[in-house]
Amino acid sequence: MSIIIIDHLNIAPKIQEVLESIYDPELKPANIVDLGLVYEIITKEGGIAKIVMTLTAPGCPVAGEIMDEVQRKVAAVEGVNEALVELTFDPPWNRDMMSEEAKLELGFL
Repeated sequence: MSIIIIDHLNIAPKIQEVLESIYDPELKPANIVDLGLVYEIITKEGGIAKIVMTLTAPGCPVAGEIMDEVQRKVAAVEGVNEALVELTFDPPWNRDMMSEEAKLELGFL
């Protein structure tokens, strides 16, 4: 699954790079982008960046930690004044959303 990008500030590549440094501790070494957990990166006037993402399961024990890290790291990107993280389970995550690299790293291929 590819990320939907709506980038009015031309900083989505920097945001995606930051997101690629975040890991679900239960699924290392694959980052949240390669796992297919990031659905959208949206930037708007005023330096607002919104990340729409999911988790591998609604009851993920590290959900708060992952979302806090996403919010904190995106907020630190130059040009971002406010970082919003929206959690969704529509569509629900499944292994088919993972990149081939992530599947290989995790032994699913």
